[in-house]
Order: sequence, then structure tokens, then C-alpha cells
Amino acid sequence: MTYPIIITGASRGLGKSLAIKLAKKFHVIAVARTTGGLEDLDDQVKAQGGQATLAPIDITDIDAVRYLCRMIDARWGGLHLWAHCAIHAAPLSPANFIGERDWEKSIKLNITSTGFLITNLAPLLGQAGTALFFEDTFSGKKFFGSYGSTKVAQISLALSWQKETAKTGPKVKILTPAPMPTATRARFFPGEDRTALSDCDTEAQRIIKQLNFK
Repeated sequence: MTYPIIITGASRGLGKSLAIKLAKKFHVIAVARTTGGLEDLDDQVKAQGGQATLAPIDITDIDAVRYLCRMIDARWGGLHLWAHCAIHAAPLSPANFIGERDWEKSIKLNITSTGFLITNLAPLLGQAGTALFFEDTFSGKKFFGSYGSTKVAQISLALSWQKETAKTGPKVKILTPAPMPTATRARFFPGEDRTALSDCDTEAQRIIKQLNFK
């Protein structure tokens, strides 16, 4: 039996492109809060003959995460891959003007929920599974205090897990995609020439090749 894959943040951007491409070979468990985006993803997956299980949950809700993991264990017994594409992109702001609500949301989604997910998905990934995280280059730049600091904390957590599981598994990979015309990037660079960016499908295909998932 081939285990399914789970993608957190699967309703748009890179997560959606990864889900569509990987659904050609794997059953995809697509996690996101945006029901409409998940339904559109499901339509595209079915159109190419694939199958997806839609999980419209908030990953900051630990009870919902635990329930989902119990259901995955009961139905499939494990996971082949977890790709973590969910992120909160707080508005750009000087460090001394970061809004309290956005700061708390950044911490909750980018850091706290990542820790919850690692704890709950690690048993399902076992020794042979792969956890995939995505790094970027915004940390320490002007006005990126909220997003950049919480993203660095997320990747720091993933790096620790990577070293801890080097001999035991699961495999933890941290990749850096090329800039893509995602909704997140549009919030950061609203006037940017998006035609100069790599599209999400191209980056998804490149990432899959790096994972050796043919």
C-alpha cells in the first residue's frame, strides 16, 4: 500500500501546485481554511484522474489537527510526505509599529502550529516518510520583522528536527523555491513585475524532482 501525502496550505500558490502534480501518483490530503480553494483543487485533481481528501480546517486548532491525524492513522496507517506550505504573511511594518493582532497571528500560525503539526504528524511519517519545509530570504530585511522573525523561528524548528532525525527518520528537507507570483508575495511587493517570476507549477515540478518523486 502506498501511503498518502498531506499538504498544509493546499488551497493556493505552491501548495496547490504541489497537490495537483503529486495527485498523479499519490492520494492527496489537502489542508486549508479556504473551502472554495480546496474545492477548485479537488476539481483539478479529479480532472486528471487523481483523488484527494479535503480537510478544511484551521491548523492553529490543535483539536482539529489531532482529529485529522487520528483519521489518517485509522484509514491509511501512515503518510509518505508532509509538505508545509501554510504561512501567515503579516503586513509590512517597521518593527516598532507591528500590530498586536498580526504579531500574535504570525506567532500562532508560523511557529506554534508548526510545532503542533510536527508532534502529531511525526508518528504518521515514521522512519521512511519525508517532511518538507520552505525557506525564503526575507528575514532581517526592512519592514519584514513580523513575517521574517516568525518564519526564521519556523525554519529553526525544522532544522533542529532535521538534525534529530538524521539517523532515525523521518527525512526532513528544507528547500528554497524561486520567487513566485503568489498572493503572499503580492502583499509584500504590490507593484512588482510578476511576469519576471517563476510560476508555481514550474517550482512545484522542480521541488518534486528534488524529492525524487517521479
